[in-house]
Amino acid sequence: MYGHNGDVTTEQTLPAPASAACCTPLTAEPLGLDEAQDFARILKALADPTRLRLVSLVAAHEGNEACACDLIDPVGLGQPTVSHHLKILVDAGVLHREKRGIWSYYSLAAETLERITAFLSPA
Repeated sequence: MYGHNGDVTTEQTLPAPASAACCTPLTAEPLGLDEAQDFARILKALADPTRLRLVSLVAAHEGNEACACDLIDPVGLGQPTVSHHLKILVDAGVLHREKRGIWSYYSLAAETLERITAFLSPA
């Protein structure tokens, strides 16, 4: 291939990311019932502004991990409400929860987020 200045250039095709192999993209073929229910559960958990903010706060926190106590003030809600939202995200597989003493620490469930990314990416 020739560049604009007459130099010969080459193009390299990069392999698809490993995460793309985990699931069928939305445009490739129709979903089965089980897969549709699984994705709907995850997307429903994310379809709330507070929960999206919580995921974003965890992702932006040092080490992609945050104590529940660090998530209350930024979202401006009480501890029971924040805990409820975090439980929904954990149950959907979006976040992992680890108990350390009296505190719960939350981290991203990368495998679930990669599945959603691959699923929503065009084929």
